[in-house]
Amino acid sequence: MGLEMRKTCSIGLCQVLAALLLWWSAVLILCGGVNGQGSWETVVKNAGISTMHAAVTHFGNVVLLDRTNIGDSQLPLPPGVCRNNQQDRANKYDCTAHSALYSPGSNKIRPLFVQTDTWCSSGQFDGSGKLVQTGGDAEGVRKIRTYWPCADDGDCNWEETTTNLQVGRWYASNQQLPDGTQIVVGGRNAFTVEYVPANGRGQFDLQLLKDTNDAQNDNLYPFVHLLPDNNLFIFANRDSILYNWQDNYVVRKYPTIPGEPRNYPSAGSSVMLPLTATGGFKACEILVCGGAAPGSFSNPGRLAPASDTCGRMDPFAKDANWTMETMPQRRTMGDMILTPLGDVIIINGATKGSQGWGYASDPALTPVLYYPGAKSGERFQTLTGTDIPRMYHSTANLLPDGRILVAGSNTHQFYTFTGQFPTELRIEAFSPPYLGGTRPGLVVPGEMGYGEEFSGSVNYNGNLVWVDLSMASAPFVTHSYAMVIFALIVSYISVSWFGLVLFFFFRSFVLMVFVFRCRVRGC
Repeated sequence: MGLEMRKTCSIGLCQVLAALLLWWSAVLILCGGVNGQGSWETVVKNAGISTMHAAVTHFGNVVLLDRTNIGDSQLPLPPGVCRNNQQDRANKYDCTAHSALYSPGSNKIRPLFVQTDTWCSSGQFDGSGKLVQTGGDAEGVRKIRTYWPCADDGDCNWEETTTNLQVGRWYASNQQLPDGTQIVVGGRNAFTVEYVPANGRGQFDLQLLKDTNDAQNDNLYPFVHLLPDNNLFIFANRDSILYNWQDNYVVRKYPTIPGEPRNYPSAGSSVMLPLTATGGFKACEILVCGGAAPGSFSNPGRLAPASDTCGRMDPFAKDANWTMETMPQRRTMGDMILTPLGDVIIINGATKGSQGWGYASDPALTPVLYYPGAKSGERFQTLTGTDIPRMYHSTANLLPDGRILVAGSNTHQFYTFTGQFPTELRIEAFSPPYLGGTRPGLVVPGEMGYGEEFSGSVNYNGNLVWVDLSMASAPFVTHSYAMVIFALIVSYISVSWFGLVLFFFFRSFVLMVFVFRCRVRGC
């Protein structure tokens, strides 16, 4: 059957996305899918680099980024291209790549050139689709780098700007803002926030970062979410605040989450659950899962059991507090992904220890699916596991076709291919349970602009139940945290039976249309 849709793109947080519809693909969701627990595929046997950071561009390809001061990688730069950096502590003249572009359609890898050290850096796309990447270590600690995405056959590459950060930032977090800038929060021994571009603004002290700076610095890579009221939810260690970024003051403080430290190096993760049309895009909840036992990083030989809890809170509630839930498996270094259906997949990590070189054991090989709308006690489903450990310095990103790209894992200071957890250069794709079947047809004529009405036609040889029109961000993923991850469930159109998922890519966001939720979930 065919279905025509018309919609105006002008909702709440959409103000931060750019104008053009640039890329799309369609994925069918059937009841139960091909495998009720999902399936794995190794899509690249040797990427040449281990992925510490990753981001999906509006062309659907994926920027992979490691650190530069690690010595030679296994991915050569083009002939005649070498990095001459006398400040590099491992290799001052290096003809190998430490960043790459992965193309999901062909599974090909193209080396990218990055000059200064990006170790444990941060980043995010701006409204034009440009990837803005900040900080790192050593000579890269104050650098601002940019990457203008291009198609698979393009030659785009990293560029370093002539403007630096106001202070060195290592293990900081970035959040895109509606005014077109990014706020950069924290970093090791950096208890401030700043803006990129600064536009005349200086640094602003953030007391939360000072208050949560324990003996092992459990306030790094703070979780930052832009809420519907245009304030920021900022979480560090176990504490959190509501922050007015326009006037730089704390609006309110929230109760301490029970349990273990949740940020680097204890490595929990966090998402803001999808905003929905039924809630007027104003109601929201924060979900924080996993972490490490107190002191695990300071005493790595102990290999203490990781956290097995998640905390969930409505930041707008008058008496806001954390509601705790127990995961099926303990997990530190888990990545949290918002799925096309508005659920959460927790993937990667370990069940003992913390982040750090050799500081963890007992890899968490099985992903977990979390259903936010299910009854308490019925929200978790264990999915099919992999046989490749993805521990320290791993990534997980949602692809336009609905798969989750999983890369990286290097628990060593340098590339090490021997021992219990060798440096991992393979890339996998995990197909969650919602994937399977034959792809439907999709036609969206012309381009899509902010605030403009658009129409699209869906054709599928079967009956449809409903259409959900949704949008999800394309985050910058590193160290178990997806920076600027959120989703909007925009509309609901009732049709008839079967179903599908349709993805549209904006420059910095993914616009997704969904038709069918799995029958086992009560549709």
